[in-house]
Amino acid sequence: MLVIENCRLTWPDFVADYSLSVKAGNLCAVIGPSGGGKTTLLHMIAGFETPQSGALTFQGQDLLPLAPAKRPVAIVFQDHNLFPHLNVAQNVGLGLRPSLRLTDDEKRLIEETLEAVGLEGFGSRRPGEMSGGQRQRVALARALVSGRPLILLDEPFSSLDPTLRRDMILLVDEMRRKRSVTILMTIHTPEDAADVADQMAFVADGRVVASGRPADILNSALAPRIAAAVSDS
Repeated sequence: MLVIENCRLTWPDFVADYSLSVKAGNLCAVIGPSGGGKTTLLHMIAGFETPQSGALTFQGQDLLPLAPAKRPVAIVFQDHNLFPHLNVAQNVGLGLRPSLRLTDDEKRLIEETLEAVGLEGFGSRRPGEMSGGQRQRVALARALVSGRPLILLDEPFSSLDPTLRRDMILLVDEMRRKRSVTILMTIHTPEDAADVADQMAFVADGRVVASGRPADILNSALAPRIAAAVSDS
């Protein structure tokens, strides 16, 4: 289980104080208004932001003393973070070894993961030769191939059209079930994940205002705030 207890971060113009629990193997959709603290929550879990107080554990391991590279976490950003001078297989391989000195077994794992995300035969292509949806699949493959049990997706599909966005969310759900990983995904279209996510967390003003089953959150007293947040995004 991922457990966040009163993790407080402060800036001159913003204060965040997060508490949230997500069961291992679950998909948690994180929704809320722009600037409400969704990305900051993911960055804190990944180790890019350090809380001044509180506790952060995953599967019983204290994550706060660990540098980002040492955490059991992989993160996928909205802008892919792919290297344009590397081909697809090399970009995915970075999830295994930054040096790209890959063994034959690791190369086979990359091929299998690309096939799993629908990119069989794309290993030699460069990111610039691919569509936005394909590049997001490469970024997802890199996170999956790392073998890390906790994956964070920071609004990775917001630039995609509704049909492709939905397809990618279904792919994420399929992959996390096959790989038994835990996923937190920030999303500005909660209806896309309502029937897929096990849990939905509404984040606003630097806090997890509510967390629970998607249907319960979307049909709660928060519905007007959620609708406003969606139109604001």
